[in-house]
Amino acid sequence: MDSIISITDKAIQQIHQIAQAENPDGTKGLRLAVTGGGCSGLSYKIEFSEPKEKDNVLEFGDIKVLVDPKSVIYLKGIVLDFKDGLNGKGFVFDNPNAKNTCGCGESFSL
Repeated sequence: MDSIISITDKAIQQIHQIAQAENPDGTKGLRLAVTGGGCSGLSYKIEFSEPKEKDNVLEFGDIKVLVDPKSVIYLKGIVLDFKDGLNGKGFVFDNPNAKNTCGCGESFSL
């Protein structure tokens, strides 16, 4: 099940920092999802939320990542990274399945 997505060490460090403020009791997981919209047709969604019954729950150390069944087909094989620095833009989804992406990197099409 862990083969659905990969998360870089840098992204895990950043998730830990955000979780201290947004999920201090540790009851929520980091939800990765795909929704309709964006300039290329589909958009990534990332947030802390409660697990739902049919979620795929992936564990990266003490971080639980939640992926709903509908998003799995779009997220399979992605790498979640975190870019900082002068040209940094936060969390970045490297999706090998995306045929088109927009300039901002937040939406894609298959």
